[in-house]
Amino acid sequence: MLIRLATHNDHASILDIIAPVFRDGQTYPIASDISNSDALAYWLSDEKETFVAEIDGEILGTYYLKANRSGGGNHISNCGYMTHANATSRGIASAMCEHSLSYAETAGFLGMQYNFVVSTNTGAIRLWEKFGFEIVGRLPRAFNHPTEGLVDALILFRPI
Repeated sequence: MLIRLATHNDHASILDIIAPVFRDGQTYPIASDISNSDALAYWLSDEKETFVAEIDGEILGTYYLKANRSGGGNHISNCGYMTHANATSRGIASAMCEHSLSYAETAGFLGMQYNFVVSTNTGAIRLWEKFGFEIVGRLPRAFNHPTEGLVDALILFRPI
């Protein structure tokens, strides 16, 4: 598997991954009716470095890395990850998490924080905990899940 910085040529493949996740509305606090152009603008914004994970030239995952906050909080990183619906259980999310931690350390970050992990996203939570993340906060009923109703959002952290 190759994980590399995204280029303009990757935008269509990235959109194929992120648009269905946003529209599904179960894991990201993004409006489910977001336009394709706004979805790409969010994922590829200037404050982020965006990566793709590919196998045999096919992009199967994407993640971004950025400073969690500016100023006094800019030593902690933040990421968002997504895999293609047809690529689950193939180790892509694990590879992206491992890559992001290594890249963040090289970039000088001292920790990584996930600000809003939907509590029903148990597969992601298990994966982040496998990589040493701990739940450090809970936002009660902070996410309106399309089928589960109001559920908690979690804050996870890990030093690098």
